[in-house]
Amino acid sequence: MTDADPPKRKWRTGSLSRRMILISAAWISVLLAGGGFALDRVLTSAVTQNTDNQLQYILKSLLVAAEIGPDGEVIFGRDLVGDPQFLEPYSGLYWQISAPGKEVFPSRSLWDRQLAYGAPHDDKGVHTYTSNQFPDQKLRIVERDVKLPGSNVRWRFQVAQSREGLDAQIASLRRTLVRSFALLGLGLVVLAWLQTFYGLWPLHRVRQEIARMRAGQANRISSEMPSEVAPMVEELNALIEHNERQAEEARRHAGNLAHALKTPLTVIMNAATAQADDLADTVVREARTMRRQVDHHLARARAVGRRGSAHSRAEVWPSLESVERAVARLYRHVRIDVTGPKDLAVHVERQDLDELLGNLIENAAKYGGGSVFVTVGAEAGYVEFLIEDDGAGIAEADRLRIFDRGVRLDSGKPGTGLGLAIVRDVAEIYEGTVSLEESEDLGGLMVRLRLPAAA
Repeated sequence: MTDADPPKRKWRTGSLSRRMILISAAWISVLLAGGGFALDRVLTSAVTQNTDNQLQYILKSLLVAAEIGPDGEVIFGRDLVGDPQFLEPYSGLYWQISAPGKEVFPSRSLWDRQLAYGAPHDDKGVHTYTSNQFPDQKLRIVERDVKLPGSNVRWRFQVAQSREGLDAQIASLRRTLVRSFALLGLGLVVLAWLQTFYGLWPLHRVRQEIARMRAGQANRISSEMPSEVAPMVEELNALIEHNERQAEEARRHAGNLAHALKTPLTVIMNAATAQADDLADTVVREARTMRRQVDHHLARARAVGRRGSAHSRAEVWPSLESVERAVARLYRHVRIDVTGPKDLAVHVERQDLDELLGNLIENAAKYGGGSVFVTVGAEAGYVEFLIEDDGAGIAEADRLRIFDRGVRLDSGKPGTGLGLAIVRDVAEIYEGTVSLEESEDLGGLMVRLRLPAAA
């Protein structure tokens, strides 16, 4: 990709609001469809049962009024008061009494039609069903087979009614249900949209606040946020503060390094300009000084860069063993004893932990009398290292000054004077501490290093 090519935009995964609304709409549709279907079944069954009850009432009236005449046919022994539709041809309301081998006794409304007899029933119950036996009318039929007193014939009593009115009622109920549930569903979807819009509005405010920060109008998100969003805003502000602190530290380190290198470079430039006789020695001396400064600031920069890692973790005992072996090879006359739990870990990068312990143990071996004792333990969320030697120790008045860069109390031994300064800076970067005390057991110096413990 050339410099002229526009930067590629990352693919978006879609709108969160659209997802929430679509999920709500789908779930509302499923619930309303299921509820509507169940309610439709209940109402349809209720309307149909009401029609069947009316037909059964007419059937019971026919059974009560029916008798067997002298010729063995069914007659009505009392006046049968019924619906006038039984007298109107093809009115849609019919009754019929029939039996195999007997003459059919129909209502006048049947006119020239007859209801199908169908299969005989062995029980005495009422049977209800829908029939399409009339081409122009779908019928709802209620029938029962009975033996009347004085007759051995099983007579079938049938009452039928056109389903037109029943189907019209059911269709009207369904239209009402569909309209009501559609309106309810629309209202619920609108409610879900309003809830989503209002619920996600704080995220829109967060976006506006971030845009203000990018425009230089603010450096933090200061608006009040709901309790669910507030933790995210707090973490974002903490991240911004962390980045600002790292940037400030980087600027300070760059300034300190530039200042530290300025003097040696000036000395070299002056010696070179004056063509001094000791130019070579001057260059070597000042180059060593610059290298010490560069090493010091690089160590700080590495620690600052690693501190932001949430996974910074180092096992204490392997690091101690590694440093002990390395120092023992350099100072073969020194005895180094290490004691303490072997399962401790610190919230520090392994390379930085090796550098911290290496500087302290090497100093103890270099300036001690031949014995170094290292004790490690856990205390109040920290891992504490006690590095003791049997040397001359350091006067209390010099214990703070020795941490300054380039300060050396014993110039008779090789060194840069930056070891303790690096230890202090790296320990503070990881929110640890380092201090100098007098060793009660060995009589020399005791260095107390505290680093945050890792779970």
